[in-house]
Amino acid sequence: MSFDGRLLAGITVLAAVVQGRSFVRAGEALGITTSGVSRSIARLEERLGIRLLDRTPRSVALTDEGKRFYEQVGPLLSTIEDAANSVSGSASAVQGRLRVDIDPYFSRLILSGKIGSFLATHPDLVLEMVTREHVSDLVADGIDVAVRFGEPASDAMIARKLLETRVLTLASPQYVKKHGKPKHPTDLTSHECIQFLDPITARPYEWEFRAAKKVVSVKVKGRLQLSDVGTMINECLAGTGVAQILSISVQPLLASGRLVDLFPDWPDEVFPLYALHPSRQHPPAKVRAFIEFALKAAKAKGVSGTRR
Repeated sequence: MSFDGRLLAGITVLAAVVQGRSFVRAGEALGITTSGVSRSIARLEERLGIRLLDRTPRSVALTDEGKRFYEQVGPLLSTIEDAANSVSGSASAVQGRLRVDIDPYFSRLILSGKIGSFLATHPDLVLEMVTREHVSDLVADGIDVAVRFGEPASDAMIARKLLETRVLTLASPQYVKKHGKPKHPTDLTSHECIQFLDPITARPYEWEFRAAKKVVSVKVKGRLQLSDVGTMINECLAGTGVAQILSISVQPLLASGRLVDLFPDWPDEVFPLYALHPSRQHPPAKVRAFIEFALKAAKAKGVSGTRR
């Protein structure tokens, strides 16, 4: 297929639609009318011979063919943008729209209250933070950077570890008084355990305990399985059962005695938080700025970036 400027222009419009998730936002970003966006997409679809987008009154999404096409051209557009920024001397400019797929608990616990200061530091930046069940294809979904707990599921993304937090096994004083305090992790097989669901597999996380070189896996049981951290903490406080909870979530509750760390002698089980972005030689300044912001906020909370 021969190259022409209209093809590149159509791909640029497609990228704006994917990133803005609407024709209206794409038009605003590009300075053209919504009908102009629609005509450009129609011309591109005619040129390629495929339907790129599914349109409804409320949403716009890539078709399967559109996803495959955008997965190939999206990184190329980013490379062109990097080259233009480098030549123009604006590679360090934090500007434009930044779309972040972020873990809701990290956002609420660590970033909340600090985002305004970040935006004040970068007045030319528009920040869009969204939450999904799990990280999918960042390029196809128009995501600049994702912030998620757990080891990265794909090698196709660049990953930077922001923090590691201890996994604590906790119960309320009421629960301990009623059921007794387990002396060893394996004693949990006879306790009611609240299990947290892995958002990717929809199955409960396995319970593992580490102390120096000792590793113990325990098959726990329980009638309550949750995917919301806040609900799990509240049920643990209410004495419903034993729960494994990240230490960054519960320090005030531990300090006040409302929750009890059942196994302080098993301190080495940790869970990581990563910033993920599409594989590129030089990530945009806006991505680098947000990652540094998240890292600084985590450190201010007193959370380590490396294993203890």
